[in-house]
Formats: sequence, structure tokens, C-alpha cells
Amino acid sequence: MNERSTQVRRALEAVLFLADEPISSSVLAQSVEVSRREAEGALRDLAGELEARDSGLALREVAGGWRLFTHPEAAPYVERFVVSSKHTRLTKAALETLAIVAYKQPVTRHQIAGIRGVNPDGVLRALTDRGLILEVGREGPGRAVLYGTTPEFLERLGLPSLADLPSISPLLAESDAGAEGTLAGPG
Repeated sequence: MNERSTQVRRALEAVLFLADEPISSSVLAQSVEVSRREAEGALRDLAGELEARDSGLALREVAGGWRLFTHPEAAPYVERFVVSSKHTRLTKAALETLAIVAYKQPVTRHQIAGIRGVNPDGVLRALTDRGLILEVGREGPGRAVLYGTTPEFLERLGLPSLADLPSISPLLAESDAGAEGTLAGPG
């Protein structure tokens, strides 16, 4: 196998990895800058290669296009992973609480409750169980727990550090402008 065909297969595999629906061979050919015929040959080769090496992935032609799937024999493991509470989507309350912890850390339960206006105990427990936040210290005479984010939080967001969180200032400025407009009545 020559270097060009290896590069074409690698590029096709990368594009297919990102796709959330079947992609036609003509669109794939265009995206990796080869002829449709060359793309179809490379796709068949890639499908055979995945099967030959007992990959956890399978490439199939379905619904007028090509798509990567998990191998049917891996289904019980994939299902267990997807169903696990650690990898399910976060609720709106959990996202709000996580944002507060991320931007205000270290932060206490009382401070979170003051911002959100509701008791955050259940949400804090869920975020801790998922490994997204943790106790980073204690504060004051009552020794209130201080919460902060974990390396898992950064990994899930694809950030190298907390310094790379997007600035919240533009959002606050928009919010203030909207609030002023709402509060200001006719003169």
C-alpha cells in the first residue's frame, strides 16, 4: 500500500469519525480531494481493514452514504458506558451550578445558593459523583466546604487550564444592558 492511499484512508476515517450521519462517497471524495472512484475504493479498503484487525468500529454503507458504527460485538460495553450516570447529559440546574463553581471557585454551597436562589445540595452531590467538582478546602468559623472544578472538568471541556475558560464579561455586559432597558421606564 502506498503513502497516498494511506493518507486518503486516514483522512476519510477522520472525517467519518466527526460525522453524525451517513456521508455520500461524492461528498467524502470532495472533502479529501480525490475522485469519487478513489474514495469508494479507499472506503471499501478501510471497512475491510477495520474488520480484519478486529476493531471496535465498523464502517458500513447505509442510507446512501458511509458511516462509522461501533462493532456489534462491543454493544454491551457501549451500552453500559452510555447508560452510566457519569456520562449522561447534565441538567440545566447542574450546568448552572457547574458554571458558578468554574467561574467563582473556590465557592461555598451558601454562595451558590445565593446566586441560584435554590438549595444546591443535590446538584453539588451529583457533580461531585461525576467527578466534575470536588472539595478544595474549608472556610470560616463554620468550616464551610469550598468547591472547585477537577481536571476531569477541564478534560471534558477540552481546556488546558481554567485560564482558558471563555470570558464571562461580555455576557454580563449584555445582561446589564438588557436589565437597564427593562427597568428604565418612559421618562
